[in-house]
Amino acid sequence: MTSWTFHFLAPIILMTLSALVLSTLGVLHLIYTFHGPKLTPRDPDLQARMAEVHPVITRQTTMWRAWVGFNASHSMGAILFGLIYGFLGNAYPEILFSSPFLLAVGLAMLGGFAVLGKVYWFRIPFRGIVISLACYLASIATWWWP
Repeated sequence: MTSWTFHFLAPIILMTLSALVLSTLGVLHLIYTFHGPKLTPRDPDLQARMAEVHPVITRQTTMWRAWVGFNASHSMGAILFGLIYGFLGNAYPEILFSSPFLLAVGLAMLGGFAVLGKVYWFRIPFRGIVISLACYLASIATWWWP
């Protein structure tokens, strides 16, 4: 493999890995949101109470329905990131890697997920996000600094 081939393929592979890790986390989270007990409280009384109580902002939903909706939309955001950045990294790498706007948006998204993961979540998603972020940064570095 020539150095030119490595220079062109390495950032694409790394961006694809970044996108794949985050979208996989998003798909798993979406599955856990609607199937099985993984995102339900260990205390069944708490879940029952959440299904009865409305948030202050509206009576049109309950805390439980909001919980499910927030989890689902959160998952969809991770999946969307993976689809967009995976697609752009493979189909249009020149556009992705030459756009400071797209690179900054991706970095902000992954950086935000990393902060949320560290502060609010648990070890497995946080580590996955850090791997995705590392691949993302490495893809940019190998594109611009061969």
